[in-house]
Parts: sequence; C-alpha cells; structure tokens
Amino acid sequence: MHDTLPGHVLVVDDDPTVAEIVAGYLTRAGFSTARAADGPAALAAAAAVRPDLVVLDLMLPGGMDGFAVCHALRRDHGALPVIMLTARGEEEDRILGLEVGADDYVTKPFSPRELVLRVRSVLRRTRPVATPAAPPLCAAGLTLDPVARRATKDGGELALTLREFDLLAFLLRHPGRACAREELMREVWGWEFGDVSTVTVHVRRLRAKVEDDPARPRLIQTVWGVGYRFTAHPGEEAPGHA
Repeated sequence: MHDTLPGHVLVVDDDPTVAEIVAGYLTRAGFSTARAADGPAALAAAAAVRPDLVVLDLMLPGGMDGFAVCHALRRDHGALPVIMLTARGEEEDRILGLEVGADDYVTKPFSPRELVLRVRSVLRRTRPVATPAAPPLCAAGLTLDPVARRATKDGGELALTLREFDLLAFLLRHPGRACAREELMREVWGWEFGDVSTVTVHVRRLRAKVEDDPARPRLIQTVWGVGYRFTAHPGEEAPGHA
C-alpha cells in the first residue's frame, strides 16, 4: 500500500467502453490503473501487482461473476478494498455484494466523477491520519489499534474488512449509546444519504466475527426502530438482532 493518495486501482469490467472511461477518469485524478475483462484475469492482475483498490463489475462473462471474484480477493488478499458496480434497482445484488465483502458499491449508470470520489473516500479510510500516540480501543476482550488497523478478540487476530473495522471502531468509541443507522452511514461510510441496509449487512458480518453467538448478540445490540448500541459489559442477552 502506498503511504499517500493516489494509488493503484484495478478496474474489472467486461464492457471496454465503461472500463476505458473509468480508467481514464482515475488516471486524470492521478491514480495508476490496470484493467481486466473477466474474473480469472482480475485475479491474475491482483496477484501480479497488488492494487490499492479494485473497482469490480458484478456482471462478468464466463463462470466467475463479481461475487465469486470478490470472495476470491477476500480469501487471497484480506482487506483489499473493493467497490462493486451494480445495476440500478438490484437491491438483492447490492446486499449480496456487501455480504461477500465489498466495501462500497456504485449503481449503474453512474457518474465517473462520483466513482473517483468514492475511490478517494475508501482509500483515505485505509490510511487514516493518526498520531503514533493514538491509544488502542479496548472493550469486552476486543482491542483495535487505529494506527496499525489491527483488531483482536481475546488475543486472536480478527480478519475485518475496511468498513467492518471502521464500524467497530466507531461503536467502541461510543459505548452504551444508541447509534442510528443513518448516523453510522454518515460517520462510517461518509454518505449523507443511501440504503441503510448497507449498515444492517455490515453489522451482521461484524457480529459473526466478534460475538460468541452471533444468533444471540450481546456486544452489538439492536435498538429497535433506531439502530445499534455497543455494550462493553453485557449483563444480559440483547433483546434482538437485525
């Protein structure tokens, strides 16, 4: 990973016009780019020169769609940021993309300038400004180091995506407070508006990694009609979950 913006972006789209436009805007914004038109080519490109971020189209030719590519990238490259391109209105596809580990999504047709802004926003969160003295966040057996972007539970490493790390960090910074989904979307994703199901999906993924029993969450509790609350000292089981 590069220390400062911009960085290297892999654009994966089988439509050569879309790929050329996206790569062109990113290049003019100072990023270096590479392109791939299908899943195997994308994985080969990511292995050859690990990018700082991948812009990944959901609909790819052959037997490897964007979901499969994202899953493979997560398996092979850990927290490599992924922005998924999806068709407008396909909410189930967007949610599934987030479930397999995409950090963000942009719906087609989209503004290339908006995509560049999303790329910059995601990359800034992978390289946060923090002082060496920034203390770790610790609660309920969890420890997050915001400088190293390393998270552990009871001493064991947690494999968190970019958004999962930022979401958990925000909750740890505000223990006991009911955080609305809209607030989490604004503070963690940097979106003033959007589909709050994005937050719900990430909370579900995060619970699977930090809760002893994700089906009965005790740390990240649902506040019905509002959002979520992190309970640093859970004395009883949560009243429910999303």
